[in-house]
Amino acid sequence: MDFDFSPQDKAFRAEVRAFVKDAWQPPADNGPEDEMDVVLRRKDFEKKMVARGYLTMHWPEEYGGRNAGRMQQVIMREEMAAAGAMYLDGQGVNMVGPNLMIHGTEEQRQRFLPDIANGDVVWCQGFSEPNSGSDLASLQCRAVADGDDFVVNGQKVWTSYARYADWMHLLSRTDPEAPKHKGITYFLVDMKTPGISVTPIVNMMNESAGFAETTFEDVRVPRANILGEVDRGWYAAATTLDFERSSIGFTTQSRRTLEQLARHASDTEYRGRPLIEDPVVRDELADLFTAVEVAGLLSYRVTWLQERGVVPNHEASMVKVFGTELRQRISNFGVKLLGLAGQLRNGSAHARMSGAIARDYMWTMAETVYGGTSEIQRNIMATRGLGLPRS
Repeated sequence: MDFDFSPQDKAFRAEVRAFVKDAWQPPADNGPEDEMDVVLRRKDFEKKMVARGYLTMHWPEEYGGRNAGRMQQVIMREEMAAAGAMYLDGQGVNMVGPNLMIHGTEEQRQRFLPDIANGDVVWCQGFSEPNSGSDLASLQCRAVADGDDFVVNGQKVWTSYARYADWMHLLSRTDPEAPKHKGITYFLVDMKTPGISVTPIVNMMNESAGFAETTFEDVRVPRANILGEVDRGWYAAATTLDFERSSIGFTTQSRRTLEQLARHASDTEYRGRPLIEDPVVRDELADLFTAVEVAGLLSYRVTWLQERGVVPNHEASMVKVFGTELRQRISNFGVKLLGLAGQLRNGSAHARMSGAIARDYMWTMAETVYGGTSEIQRNIMATRGLGLPRS
């Protein structure tokens, strides 16, 4: 059995690595970064990806893509994660665009896809609500038909980059009497529409991180902006054409952090010898590096299944649970390894690794929640993977 990449994939990796090194501008190492600076750096990188044909490389050629294979897409994500590089419009590229190709009308495709492929718009996601997160189908944001429009009222929360977005893809309840997975409609909403207000949310790291709460007060959305069928939006939103299911970014970030911790342990002396010579430290590093390799193989397995036309469900859940919980294990180990300095943020004179571990320790708390909690993922593995009955 050969686990190696093909010569073509290896050549593509070298090409992407050189591109990312040249195109991505890392943040300055002098303290917390201004949110607008983050937006501008990501948008600049996004435009460079467009010029190189990378942004929508996984899309079909007729919609502005290169019809690239799943493995090339994973390689791209892997190299970006290794450099800490990110583009801005992940929602448009990875969710809205693919959904339009399946559920959209030809008029909608011609209207929206070119702007996404050219990096000319930013999309945000209107799914989660204050009381509807993991149980998303319980959402209560209402949309009522009124002539050629629907009138939307309600709230959405954790709307990433809502303040900078041009459009939102929104789930709203259009039939309150229907079972909760039915009676939901998928809308494409212009963020300049009157009645939309956006309030930043500050997280426990004292950053807004692009998060916001979005409120709708009598917002009128044309029927022409419905994606799919009225009352059938849940099924459109659950479309399996998702190119991020391998979760390779978690694996790559974990490897990157562990390598930094290993260098710190090699360069730091404790009681007259390098930390890395301590058997407890060595054993923990070895265990975590092994786990990173396992996470990588699980991610590649999901991609391998997709390349063969199989829709991964419990396999993707395995990667999500293992990868996000591994990130928490690594950040916990890192804080202990760095000692008191591991609690300091970037900008402190005594911070280690530019404060990355302190930030990771707090940020990874959310990784087992967003994108489907670990509890939800374990339910999927139990019912769809092991065939266990629902309780």
